[in-house]
Amino acid sequence: MKITNWPMEERPREKLMAFGAHTLSDAELLAIIIHTGVKGVSAVQLAREALNKFGSLRAVLVAQQSQIEKTKGFGKAKYAVLAACSELHKRSFAQSLKRDIAFTQADKTSDYLISQLRDKSSEVFCMLMLDSQHQLIAFREMFKGTINAAAVYPRELVKQAIEDNAAAVILAHNHPSGIAEPSQADIQITERIKHAMQLVDVRVLDHFIVGDCTAVSFAQRGLL
Repeated sequence: MKITNWPMEERPREKLMAFGAHTLSDAELLAIIIHTGVKGVSAVQLAREALNKFGSLRAVLVAQQSQIEKTKGFGKAKYAVLAACSELHKRSFAQSLKRDIAFTQADKTSDYLISQLRDKSSEVFCMLMLDSQHQLIAFREMFKGTINAAAVYPRELVKQAIEDNAAAVILAHNHPSGIAEPSQADIQITERIKHAMQLVDVRVLDHFIVGDCTAVSFAQRGLL
């Protein structure tokens, strides 16, 4: 049955307008985003099938284009909408963080980095460039690697810090495995970067390793 034939109070869009977005299920919200179904299958049913296939709403939103295009009822246009929604969420979160001095607080910094890095399929090494008040100047993705490693060159990090006129930096990289535990190599490269930054009077405030839903702070672990 087409959604237009459903009772008014059960249609996702009308339900949202009447009762608020928080009352909708993941499938109903996703159905509004993808907008249309296919012959014989409603948008809500397509959404349910996609959620079952990928396992979660987040997994649908961050899926690769090739994966989405192989999903029943989806295609390039629906992929573009999903990718835009995911990016809007990231940018909204980043803007809210820029409005206050949040990078002195490990929990807010951790939340920001998780939102930026947890869905990366390969390892990415990043730096948060901060001014003298520890407010964000820029978020830089410096090096990209394979599923379990990224080559990091302290000289390039120093050059970027000077170019951004950063007074301090926070280092971060993800573990695509989802396990946010520092390795001995992580500890060693952090020390090399810290020493290199000291030569140009830039402080390394912390290094975060991002897993699936958590991030480990070197400073809180006493590793910095």
